[in-house]
Amino acid sequence: MPITAIAYIVLGLVLLVVGAELLVRGASRIAIAWGMRPLIIGLTIVAYGTSAPEAAVSIQSSLAGQADIALGNVVGSNICNVLLILGVSAMIAPMMVPNQLIRLDVPIMIGVSLLVFLFSLDGVIGRVDGLILFIGVLAYTLFLILSGRDDQAELPDGLLEEATEATNQRARSRRASLKNIGLVAISLGLLVGGSSLLVQGAVTIAEAIGVDQLVIGLTIVAIGTSLPELASSIVASIRGEQDIAVGNVVGSNIFNMLAVLGLAAAVSPNGMGVSPAAINFDIPVMIAVAVVCLPIFVTGKTVSRWEGLLFLGYYIAYTAYLILASANHATLPLFSSILMLFVIPLTVIMLAIALLRSWREQRRSKAR
Repeated sequence: MPITAIAYIVLGLVLLVVGAELLVRGASRIAIAWGMRPLIIGLTIVAYGTSAPEAAVSIQSSLAGQADIALGNVVGSNICNVLLILGVSAMIAPMMVPNQLIRLDVPIMIGVSLLVFLFSLDGVIGRVDGLILFIGVLAYTLFLILSGRDDQAELPDGLLEEATEATNQRARSRRASLKNIGLVAISLGLLVGGSSLLVQGAVTIAEAIGVDQLVIGLTIVAIGTSLPELASSIVASIRGEQDIAVGNVVGSNIFNMLAVLGLAAAVSPNGMGVSPAAINFDIPVMIAVAVVCLPIFVTGKTVSRWEGLLFLGYYIAYTAYLILASANHATLPLFSSILMLFVIPLTVIMLAIALLRSWREQRRSKAR
């Protein structure tokens, strides 16, 4: 086993941990200094910053005429963000879900996923489609920033003095916010560099022990571009910054589709070609993953440990399916039958029961 590759993996892990810690710390301080809720910071600065690897890979691939890589990177990362990252984070600590995510951001994630599917039905996401998606991310970001500021106009007169003092404190802290912005910039660099080193080391070791190149691409590289989100969400979960952790996942998915996919399609001379496999399987899976977030988030407004385990289990099953399908393995029909006839229906029933219980509890609380 190559010593250099092991060193890359160790160094990459160190950079990821340090970068994630600095990112969460700097983002929290910026939220306080500028009077913005941590959720908004998670949906914007943290989410957009940790999506830098996806942006680099997809745009470069699109310019090189490798549309499958560009599209697959976005779709695969979105599936990974929810199933793997949110799943692991919830298993570490149950995650509270803010109302805004349920009422606004998750529906937007579902709507944008459906829009991407509609754009892809003719086999290509054209340059005009890409521009529409990119304009969408500009509008979404502007809305988040404007809605995330403290609204003092609705404060009672007795609290106006306290609000004014808080504003003065924020004004003083803004003078020190350049330090926090620099901290975030450095942390993003560490996250991107750490994920690159880790992927490079893992690919080298996998090749050395004879793992197939396609399997490497479906597993190591796909997860590798999502490592910044994984590291920052886990650290945020451990530190109790759950708004940042959940916002990072949802915000990254929206950014990937609107900004990353939009730019990749816009810069491609002939638009981005979409394979039948992506239309028939991968994009529908991405939509299903986005849709399932809604009932899980609504039930108790938390992502519990068992729900996190459910997410993780589905990601393992999805990855196993991709590997079996790529190798055209003899067990693929049996594996697919088990998923379609037993696992997925059972999950739908469990979610329906949980949703019904949550609805009944809400009615009881209103009746009191």
